[in-house]
Amino acid sequence: MATKAEALLRDYKAKRDFTKTQEPSGAGKAKTNGKARRFVVQKHDARQLHYDFRIELDGVLKSWAVTKGPSDNPADKRLAVRVEDHPLDYGSFEGTIPEGEYGGGTVMLWDEGTWEPLADPRDALEDGDLKMRLHGHRMKGEWVLVHMKGRDSKRKSGPPRENWLLIKHRDDYARDKETLTGRFTRSVSTGRDLDGIAKGLKAKKNTDTPNEAVWHSDEDKAVDNPVSARRKGKAADLPDFRPPQLATLVTDIPEESGWLFEMKYDGYRCLAAISGEQVRLYTRTGKDWTEQFKTIVPPLSRVTAGTALIDGELCAFDSKGRTDFSTLKDHLSNGGSLTYFAFDLIEQDGEELAKLPLVERKARLETLLGRIEKSSLVQFSTHVTGNGQKVFDTVCREGHEGIIAKRGDAPYRSERTRSWLKIKCGKRQEFVIAGWSPSSKKKTFASLLVGTWEDGKLVYRGRVGTGFSVDDAQALQQQLNSRARKTNPFANVPRAVARTARWVSPELVAEIGYTEFTPDGIMRHPSFLTLREDKPAGDVTLDKPDTRKAAAAPLSTQAGINAAEAAGIKLSSPDRVVYPGQGVTKADLVAYYAAVADRMLPYIENRPLSLLRCPQGRAKYCFFQKHDTGGFPDAMKSLMIAEKDGEKESYFYIDTLAGLIAGTQMNVLEWHLWGSRTRDLEKPERIIFDIDPDEGLDFGHVRAAAVDIRSELGAWGLESYALVSGGKGIHVIAPLRPTTEWPEIKSFCKTFAQRLADKFPDRFTANSRKASRKGKIFIDYLRNERGATAIAPWSSRSRQGAPVAVPVSWDELETIKAANQFTLADAAERAGKPDPWKDYFSTTQSITKAMWSATVAEEPPARQR
Repeated sequence: MATKAEALLRDYKAKRDFTKTQEPSGAGKAKTNGKARRFVVQKHDARQLHYDFRIELDGVLKSWAVTKGPSDNPADKRLAVRVEDHPLDYGSFEGTIPEGEYGGGTVMLWDEGTWEPLADPRDALEDGDLKMRLHGHRMKGEWVLVHMKGRDSKRKSGPPRENWLLIKHRDDYARDKETLTGRFTRSVSTGRDLDGIAKGLKAKKNTDTPNEAVWHSDEDKAVDNPVSARRKGKAADLPDFRPPQLATLVTDIPEESGWLFEMKYDGYRCLAAISGEQVRLYTRTGKDWTEQFKTIVPPLSRVTAGTALIDGELCAFDSKGRTDFSTLKDHLSNGGSLTYFAFDLIEQDGEELAKLPLVERKARLETLLGRIEKSSLVQFSTHVTGNGQKVFDTVCREGHEGIIAKRGDAPYRSERTRSWLKIKCGKRQEFVIAGWSPSSKKKTFASLLVGTWEDGKLVYRGRVGTGFSVDDAQALQQQLNSRARKTNPFANVPRAVARTARWVSPELVAEIGYTEFTPDGIMRHPSFLTLREDKPAGDVTLDKPDTRKAAAAPLSTQAGINAAEAAGIKLSSPDRVVYPGQGVTKADLVAYYAAVADRMLPYIENRPLSLLRCPQGRAKYCFFQKHDTGGFPDAMKSLMIAEKDGEKESYFYIDTLAGLIAGTQMNVLEWHLWGSRTRDLEKPERIIFDIDPDEGLDFGHVRAAAVDIRSELGAWGLESYALVSGGKGIHVIAPLRPTTEWPEIKSFCKTFAQRLADKFPDRFTANSRKASRKGKIFIDYLRNERGATAIAPWSSRSRQGAPVAVPVSWDELETIKAANQFTLADAAERAGKPDPWKDYFSTTQSITKAMWSATVAEEPPARQR
């Protein structure tokens, strides 16, 4: 009997004559990489040049022909035509297929590595939405293959040709402009280009790097970086540049535990990509400044025999032993000594480290650098844990620029974040030079006219006339003259200043020190510090301190990713949209739960749960799940509970934020909870009445019904609280001490609802049948029995608008216009305000035996507790 792989390869074998082509027949057994699945990309110069993308699954290579090749720009959606499965050993094939044979032309092994699916790969293929993470030489990070169902191409015979799209996800490896196919033109296996493969030239060293060196023949010399050379006979890929993590300017030093404090260096931000003796140095914007920083290359080339991507600051010391940018510029021009302060390790020997906590990355960096002498030109940036104010005071007293505060448990993110904060001793920032005022006493300018960009306009920030040496002024005047223009670049300049001003194109960036801003945004006592060639003029905006507390958690994809990683939950497809109408992603939803966890957990923790899961987002198929069938993260806990028939089933429960995040990772959009907790399942801790209006009744009727239920419960001595459900109704909830069991509780609630319906027969019904609800409100008491659930306070709802079930006060309820009016952002903001249910857990009341017995009487007993 044929194996599954053999059956899948029938089309492949039927199309080829293996007596004429050197392609693998599939008869041999290819090597596999253990549990890791292999992927390859083969550049194929056939009738039409294309790239064959192949992934290992079910013992074969599932294959797509990508007509224009893969793009690392997420905006590019590259057509990928599904083709027949190929044998595993095809992944090593490189050579020429004879003309006249199927696929005749030259094949290059353009990329190879391993891949990991972000969901069940077979289900994803079937659904036409295959998300994956690639670990290749060139293709890295998250990608997705999307089947354009309904747009497949017809063929003369056989099934239609499946048309898919290959798309890069937005992550650290994404670029705003495609860089892959033009940048890499040689084989990752043999170093040959297509012409070399077609001519049968010998295999060459692999030389594809961002500035690709080329061997044309064995006798040719490598055209490589002038500063560093590869080790003879050995080639290794340099780590790719990635945007560095940036710090947010704040004025308050974080006092919470878990923060590390480092010196803020006054130098050039510099990422060092190392491969043995080969070094490439990048500025914060990705410019290759290896030549400019060449004096630091030799010590960096001795850091490791392997590969590493290190983040740090390139500095020079002034006469007082402080890092000083002006001194650095002098040393760069005259060949003076430089010191590289390494403070983060992003990649090592091909291993991605960005997702590790900072404390682990720094520990590995310190080990990598080894023992360091004080005279070493490569230094490890030490830190202090806690005592931030003391560190700051010491640093400022000694005349340094300031400190950087970093969360010790946070991953490395290539953007500006609040897990890195900068606190400056003095005020200084970059400004754009767009003009100058002439001097009557000297040949150079009297002052510079500077500004910052705001909403596409260059806003005037003042004149700078001090801080220049004679040489500085003369050199700067030449640069100003070469950028002269007739028109005023500023949106606003005082008339007296503009009258004599000379304008220049806003291209130069100056770092300026100042004491403060006037109310109209002009610097007081500005002083020129230096020019900044590493910062684009178009990016210079006013560096306003973020006055939020460090613990603030904005609802963003990045905040969600950080929260998941801090909780130890692997968040797959964080940018997958779960609420299409609002563009809310899975990571956004995680950020929401991180923001409201302190409020939500007391109500949901240690209760059996029923989960509404929506694997494809709110708008697609959703289903309820109450039993743990496996496959959930460990933070989603479970316990065995006996059902009515005596059989035991595994039920979910959570007790931490990690549990909320784990559920969200598993596509939970709604959390429904039991009325009792796991410690005493048979005795509920609350009763709940769900006000369910008939179609046509507005929210005013619902609100009035809630007030009436509150009043009736009050007559029984029970205090209650209002929850707008995020749907159509309101839940009226009375907390209880767990003293009475479910049968009595259900009996009390049923009788209570029926009495209210009897009292107001034109408004209420206690009958769940649709026919009984016409024009009325159903008082749903059925949630008050063992195993029944209701939406958890602060839970999101799987409904249009991404609403939330939110606790409100009775006074506030009068102003509420709809049960679904609170969005995720609204709810997150409310979580930081006074709690409308602040007395909920201190409300000690219960359904007593006397109260239960009194349900058969005509009136409730007088305010029993």
